[in-house]
Amino acid sequence: MFWVIKYVNRIPRRIIRTVDPTLQNSRVQVDVKRGYSKQLMFQLFLGCSGWSHEAWKGKFYPSNLDSSSWLNYYSKIFNFVEIDSSYYIIPDRLIVKNWYRKTPISFKFAAKFPRVITHDKMFANVKDELNHFLESMRELGEKLLCLVIQMPPSVKITEGLALLDRFLPRLDPTFRYAVEVRNSSWFQSQAYDFFARNNLCMVWSRLQELQTPPVVTTDFVYLRLIGDRSTDNSVEVVDDRKDELQYWISKINQISLHDETANRVRNVIVSATNSFTGFGPNTVNTVRQAIGLQELKWVEKSSIQKRLSEYENPPMQSRLHDFSGE
Repeated sequence: MFWVIKYVNRIPRRIIRTVDPTLQNSRVQVDVKRGYSKQLMFQLFLGCSGWSHEAWKGKFYPSNLDSSSWLNYYSKIFNFVEIDSSYYIIPDRLIVKNWYRKTPISFKFAAKFPRVITHDKMFANVKDELNHFLESMRELGEKLLCLVIQMPPSVKITEGLALLDRFLPRLDPTFRYAVEVRNSSWFQSQAYDFFARNNLCMVWSRLQELQTPPVVTTDFVYLRLIGDRSTDNSVEVVDDRKDELQYWISKINQISLHDETANRVRNVIVSATNSFTGFGPNTVNTVRQAIGLQELKWVEKSSIQKRLSEYENPPMQSRLHDFSGE
């Protein structure tokens, strides 16, 4: 089946509206400074999965920049990062608060759910872990776009919908949630309707062995470019995957051609892992150029560098609750 952009309303409907596949793809017109589309009404957040990559030292980060300053340096180049480390260990609140303070006010995060919840315990008996995770993520405040729930590859749609149906009532509704499925059994209307009814984003994923159909189930789109995980942290671009990237850019562009999606989608988030092309920052630049945004510069690409002290001693932001005695 040939998939094109679809938008599924939160109110269940028998017919899923689909973009006419004969329509020409138009280039997204974007305000480069703000990241807003002039043609669309959504904002683009483009960045990498994680920032603490030792292999990036000297390639992305200045070789003499301390790792404690990497996030601040990263946040001066990109406007978004996906926190991948939260999948492996739940970060302490003080650590997360420090992430907030080290990044510009316009910078945004997404964070992956801990695997102890999604994989080890399969969403059962996770009250303590869930509370710990959500309490920590609250420290990101308005900088947090969403939390990403990754389903195990072995979980098929029937089991997965039952797990989510029991788990969702335990979640804090003040957060937004995206769900990444890794089994093709999910690619059907039953799943799309469930996601739409619960205001969940079905993540668009591109793995080496699986590609999610570009179905829009809520008011934001989340694209994860993963590819071949054996190339993670190679730093060298092993495959630019321009044809695949153009496919996904065309799907983002098509949002503007569909009245329902154009009026409802507010954010489009793109997260690139190192494993997609071998070097995440390069993938982000390729996406930016395909959309019509200017190329970003970093240590390897620019001979003009800020003084390291600007990254090592950034001005710390304060949130209102920092003065409230909490």
